[in-house]
Amino acid sequence: MSSVRIECVAKEGCRIGESPVWDEKEGALLFVDITGRKVCRWSPLTRQTQAIPVDAPVSSVALRQSGDYVITLGTRFAALKWKEELVTTINQVDKDKVNTRFNDGKVDPAGRYFAGNRRSIYKLEKEESIPDGMCIDTEGKLWVACYDGGRVIRLDPETGKRLQTVKLPVDKTTSCCFGGKDYSEMYVTSASDGMDKEWLSRQPQAGGVFKITGLGAKGVPPYPFAG
Repeated sequence: MSSVRIECVAKEGCRIGESPVWDEKEGALLFVDITGRKVCRWSPLTRQTQAIPVDAPVSSVALRQSGDYVITLGTRFAALKWKEELVTTINQVDKDKVNTRFNDGKVDPAGRYFAGNRRSIYKLEKEESIPDGMCIDTEGKLWVACYDGGRVIRLDPETGKRLQTVKLPVDKTTSCCFGGKDYSEMYVTSASDGMDKEWLSRQPQAGGVFKITGLGAKGVPPYPFAG
């Protein structure tokens, strides 16, 4: 197996980077900045990131079978037309509840977009890190980004055994996905919210997106929303 290599490819300094998704058609990586209120797309060809601002905290982005994307925006499911930078509400929940929003979202194999506004958080290890975003590889193993742990770990979901650990140069790793032409590259988002000046001076890449190669594993393409 080749040696693992880590590179910060998008240095946008997201407040809370999340929901990385590989868009095979565009050959680009999608991700969101939740509190920064923007949807981003990074191109490995141009090495540039495009960002579309939105009017509420945006917690996830997904591909859409009919084209373009869908996002969870505040308490809304919304369609996003990238070229037009147009956001259109599809459905809204919890209209009568204040100070609430979707926390995360994902499309299942049947093409249904699931999102939740609350979740349980469990202590993963004695180092006080907590499990955050995750993805699955072609062998059915689980990759988990550990928030406040500065790493991504590979787990056997049947036994719970840790199979691999990849340390990153930032503490607040938030989520991960596989991408690239053969889905052998891993992309990891991170956050900078809650970090003081001294902390940021030690971790200037906080809030960036990292590409990891040489893992010896491949992922599966993301499921598109069927609606």
